[in-house]
Amino acid sequence: MLIREATPEDWPAIWPFFHRIVAEGETFTYPADLTEAAGRDLWAQTAPNRTVVAVDDAGTILGTATMNANHQGNSSHIAGAGYMVDPAHAGRGVGRALCAYSIEWARAAGFRAMQFNAVVETNTHALKLYESLGFEVIGVLPEGFRHPTEGYVDLRILHLRL
Repeated sequence: MLIREATPEDWPAIWPFFHRIVAEGETFTYPADLTEAAGRDLWAQTAPNRTVVAVDDAGTILGTATMNANHQGNSSHIAGAGYMVDPAHAGRGVGRALCAYSIEWARAAGFRAMQFNAVVETNTHALKLYESLGFEVIGVLPEGFRHPTEGYVDLRILHLRL
């Protein structure tokens, strides 16, 4: 698996799984009816932030990540990131590779920490992954997410000191 900078030409391969994940409404706080243009505007980061893709040997996009400053101004030393793995390629270590890549990017870019603002408590695979990479839950927003089948569930705030 190779992780590389995303290009505008990658978006047509990202959009189908991006759209599916967002429309399912189980893990992201984006509106379920997000249009393609709005989705691209949210996901496609520009320098100094980044958007990357994970590709296999054939060049198939397996997943994508965004990396950015989580806050602005005097809190701009805290990084943030988001990850989407094509469900057709789940369970192959794509999410772990993207997360590890983003942690190294944040370190190299001089960030002091990484924070995830809104990890849905029912997203147990992501929570286990993040905790295995050293993230700690530092807060909970009670009933901060309206899950389509579970109702109101908590959002976890995670932190990793770099």
